[in-house]
Amino acid sequence: MIGISKLYCGQVESSDALRYGRDSGKLPSHLLQFSADKKPVVVWNMTQRCNLKCVHCYAHALEENGTDDISTPQAKALIDDLATFGAPVMLFSGGEPLVRKDLVELAHYATSKGMRAVISTNGTLITKEKARELKEVGLSYVGISLDGGEEIHDRFRAVPGSFKKALKGIENCQAEGLKVGLRFTINKRNQSEVPTLFKLVEELEVPRICFYHLVYSGRGSELIKEDLDHAETRAVVDMIMDKTRDLFERGKPKEVLTVDNHADGPYVWMRLLKEDPKRAEEVFQLLQFNEGNNSGRGIGCISWDGKVHADQFWRNHTFGNVLERPFSEIWNDPSIELLAKLKDKKAHVGGRCAKCRFLPICGGNFRARAEAWYGDIWAQDPACYLTDEEIGIK
Repeated sequence: MIGISKLYCGQVESSDALRYGRDSGKLPSHLLQFSADKKPVVVWNMTQRCNLKCVHCYAHALEENGTDDISTPQAKALIDDLATFGAPVMLFSGGEPLVRKDLVELAHYATSKGMRAVISTNGTLITKEKARELKEVGLSYVGISLDGGEEIHDRFRAVPGSFKKALKGIENCQAEGLKVGLRFTINKRNQSEVPTLFKLVEELEVPRICFYHLVYSGRGSELIKEDLDHAETRAVVDMIMDKTRDLFERGKPKEVLTVDNHADGPYVWMRLLKEDPKRAEEVFQLLQFNEGNNSGRGIGCISWDGKVHADQFWRNHTFGNVLERPFSEIWNDPSIELLAKLKDKKAHVGGRCAKCRFLPICGGNFRARAEAWYGDIWAQDPACYLTDEEIGIK
């Protein structure tokens, strides 16, 4: 994650992270990306079932009715292991996590063990009663996905009325005092909707929004030709920075982040070099704390069937199964070659990444995209939009 508001608008200083010793167990959530120990935030896709049929679903979600591979007792054993291991956050995702009847019970179990529990949802199933239950268990955050305005969103979700139901879910969360934010995945079909999302954030008084770059995974892999080209990506990132600055200067600051393309970090820094060189120095230090993409190190994923992956998008590589072996043992097993290399992937990436002056603060970007595009895990990320001149190889 690249905190546009934190970096570009100066809402976070390096001293903020240093004050906590950069220990992930002590850092507040908005500073976790700057932790030194990189204990993994664990995404648990607790079900493959979903009530929608999104065209860009990375999980190849199935129909809402059905059963799940991991039972409630097995899930609690999983949470016990993660809490003991020191994972700071458990993100309940899917499919749609709210189709599982035990979500509230398991979220409460995670918080009782000292973990922060968050959910990633389409928002359509968050009734007033459900929002109240989620608040009572101490849920830290609810991320609700939108793809644009009503027409675009419902087209992406393939279920009429999804947009209005998602907005009602936001309203219900706010009524209970739950922190809620928006999630938006950028592609050619909806890049023009970025201003609409900023308008919604302001009008609905939502404090946070994450703009996700497209990762070629699940049904999203079928959109590989609909990813933005490099010029379009730069234009969108510039727009996000401009809109974030506008809100900040009008006294309506929001937490704005971009996700899944760590070229955004150097890009923000280069823009600040022209606009505010002193702030640029501070930002460069924060980006060094961030260290870029952390798949297989600072983030991990457990699928609905118990399989462990480097992140939620990269499911064609499996390191073990929590139904057979604890996550903590799998994650720290040096004999799993790919997982071990991902913990020090700067030594293994090739192409432009290997020569890039920003490798220490980008981390080689997304290996899942490199493999999907080139058939080579260690190739350069095709979505890096920085020029050879900018990265210092020409």
